[in-house]
Amino acid sequence: MSTASDNAAASLDDVLVGEAVLGVYRQMFAALARDSGAVVDDPELVDVAETLLAAFADAGEDGLSREQMRYVCRRYPSEVFENRLRVLKGLGAVREVFPKPNQLRYRASFTSVVGLMFVRRMMLDGGQSEMHRLLALEQLNVADPRMTPEQARDGADGLARAFRLWSVELVTLTNGTIEELREQAPKLWGTEEILLRAERLHGAILRRWPQLDRTCTDLRAAIYAYGDASRRAAARLTDSAGTTRNLTLLPPETWRTFSRTAGREELAAVLDGFVFDAAAPWHEPSAVVTAVEDGPRATPPRPAPPRPSVPDTGLSSETGSDITAMERLRAMAEEVLRGRDRVAVHDVLAQDWVTARRTLADLSSAHLHPELPYRLVWSDGLDVRPDGAPTWVTPGWFERT
Repeated sequence: MSTASDNAAASLDDVLVGEAVLGVYRQMFAALARDSGAVVDDPELVDVAETLLAAFADAGEDGLSREQMRYVCRRYPSEVFENRLRVLKGLGAVREVFPKPNQLRYRASFTSVVGLMFVRRMMLDGGQSEMHRLLALEQLNVADPRMTPEQARDGADGLARAFRLWSVELVTLTNGTIEELREQAPKLWGTEEILLRAERLHGAILRRWPQLDRTCTDLRAAIYAYGDASRRAAARLTDSAGTTRNLTLLPPETWRTFSRTAGREELAAVLDGFVFDAAAPWHEPSAVVTAVEDGPRATPPRPAPPRPSVPDTGLSSETGSDITAMERLRAMAEEVLRGRDRVAVHDVLAQDWVTARRTLADLSSAHLHPELPYRLVWSDGLDVRPDGAPTWVTPGWFERT
């Protein structure tokens, strides 16, 4: 009879302990609950809970009435507020000030506020700050003379489990897409400091309790696994950033995937609305030569080679002059116009691309030459023609002025 009573008492104690643990969990994550068995899928629901908890903190020991809570959350719809209040009351985040019928004033749970702060920190760095706090706390516990070997073993086992899970997640991110790795980049911050703290904690446990050598071996293996995984992930992240080390640039994998999966219309629309740089103004060849000679030099100039003893006859008479180039441009422009005062550029370029780009270059040179009476006039639009050549065309005219 006594044995059955002892078993019943032990079972009752286990149930009470389990319910206490679940009660703390419910209060911690009440702000993130959609109902008693599901997590929210709308950020606005979390904002309602955070607004309520902030109002309770300002209200003090008197708490808030239902009307005051509704006024604080007046910018949210009534049905949203009623649903959140029902969930928070059901999970213990909001309770009556006094447990009696027709209670009109409520107070908030301290555990819920701490849980929401914990979640916010997890959103910022993916658990890095919590890992630093956990290592610092375990270091203080190891230095406490009241700590027992069993407590040290439990703490080391928990840390080893966390490091193993962390390393598995980092290996998965390293072998996955680069976009997902960039989103989880905060998990790679402060790796060296975490490793240093973990190794110090491992040494302190082993020095104080040598009998925990097997537990410390598992912990050290988990620490090394985390270090290797974080270094591989950081190396791939650095390679994807290129020489600029700019993680906001799209990685090459994204461009390759787009080029393989996009249709002709999507590829042609890449430059739709793109504004090209204007052509450079006309410069005299002599001015360009002078600017190059007067420009700063990164390296000292080489000495000139010895001049030949025979007299220098000068440039050959066959070398083209600026006048010859101007006449060539004038002849080309007249051939394009064919007696007209105006011609559409896209009609002139309706030929193979090699010839068309040379013609466009000559037209631009004639337009920029100060002594030639021709000009190019462009519109502001950009036509996308997937089946044409060239694919992107800006309507323009070549005119005689």
